This record gives sequence, C-alpha cells and structure tokens, in this order.
Amino acid sequence: MGKMEIACGKPTEAVVGKSEEDAPGEERMDTKKHTGRAVKQMVLDILKSDDFDQKEDELRRLPGRQVINPLFSFLCHSDQKVKWRAVTAMGVVVSNLAKKDMESARIIMRRLMWSLNDESGGIGWGAPETMAESMACHQGLAKEYVHILVSYIWEEGNFLEYEMLQRGALWGIGRLAESWPHLMPSGDICRYLPPFIESKDATVRGLAARAMGLLGTEADIAQLEPLLGDNAEIEIYLNRKLVVRRVSDLAREALSPNC
Repeated sequence: MGKMEIACGKPTEAVVGKSEEDAPGEERMDTKKHTGRAVKQMVLDILKSDDFDQKEDELRRLPGRQVINPLFSFLCHSDQKVKWRAVTAMGVVVSNLAKKDMESARIIMRRLMWSLNDESGGIGWGAPETMAESMACHQGLAKEYVHILVSYIWEEGNFLEYEMLQRGALWGIGRLAESWPHLMPSGDICRYLPPFIESKDATVRGLAARAMGLLGTEADIAQLEPLLGDNAEIEIYLNRKLVVRRVSDLAREALSPNC
C-alpha cells in the first residue's frame, strides 16, 4: 500500500451500462427532480433508518447510477452503523446491476479493487468488505472475484498491510464462507489464516478465528489455544447488526468440532 491517507479520496463517476435503466414493469423512484445532494441525503436517511431492513425495497427502486457515489462516500462514515449498512446497500445495488448488465457490476468491482492499489492515492476503506458483500449477493460475481479477495490475505499476493483493511478482508472471507462455501479455495485460505491469529489487533484475531470455523478447517489446537483465553471484546457486523463478541468465544466456536 502507498502512503496512508485518512480521506477516502474523491470518488470517480460510476459508469453504468444501458441495462441499468428500468426493466419493463419495474417501478423505480423518480429521482430526476432531485439534486445529487438530495439523493445523497435520501440514501443517508435510509441507512440511518430504524427499520433499515424494511427500507431495502426503497433502496432497490433508486437508480443505481445515482446512488453508487453516495454509497461509496458512506463507506468512510464515522458512524459504524452507517458504514456497515452502506456495505450491505452496496451489495444490494451491485448485485442488481449484475442481474441486468454484468459489465456494469464489474466496473464497480474494479473501482473497489483500484481503491486498494497504491496508485489510487487513497486507502480503500470499506472496499474488501464491500467486494465480499457484493459477491455474497451474486454468485456470478463470486466466481469471478473470490480469488482477488483471497489474495488480500496472502503475503505473496495483494497483501493488505493495514489492520483496518485486514479486518475487512477477513470479514469478507467469512461472509463468503457462509454464502458460497463451495467456491472458497479452502486449502489456500487455511494456509493464509493462521498468522492473523497472532495479530496485535483483536478484531483481526477474532475474525480470523471465525473464518476458520466457517470454512470447516481442522484448526491447529496449538494455534487457536491462546485465543481461548483472549477476552478482548470486539465489535463485528453479523446478520446486518453490529454485535460485541469476545475473541475467546469466536475461537471456541471455531474449535467446537474438536471440543
């Protein structure tokens, strides 16, 4: 990764194919009369809503062309609830694009990948988890891009050095292990995960242990045993909710087949 910057960087315009236009018989929310700022506020209101899950249909009715950039900006939001709901919303929007025009969805995926490159001039906050959520919502995207996500935790691949980005990649590995376990290169992942158990970052340790359990690997007891006494509490996003879990509990769950 290049020099660290706190800002997400100025988002480039998302390119969406013609197929992103309304499908026959599909109702869409008319946003033509709204300014970009107004659309951004509409999206933020949805992300902050107490009934976010019920607002998903409303989100689907917003033209993807107009909501992609606001959602990108919210991946850097200081409120973790807003940030993670933006990840969920991006998965909804990108998967919808993929169903209509795969190339439009690929453009978004490449934009997320580019944000993690040194040449992008940014950091790519939220990119690994957003890639994973998009793949979790669309099997075709998962088939094409799962190897890229896995490369982010491989030291000889596109390894992410910053722990905040490692959190996103490890969360993503777990998310895809839940959605499309048959697409996961488990043998490779099993070799890449153990070093994260020794991370100084508690969230990285916990997410690595959780990913091991979800992938059904026969984790080395000697490697996981130290985490059984790791009572650090971490906040993670599970089932569309932020929850607090102890690292020790996540490790115990990963080891449960062996206990």
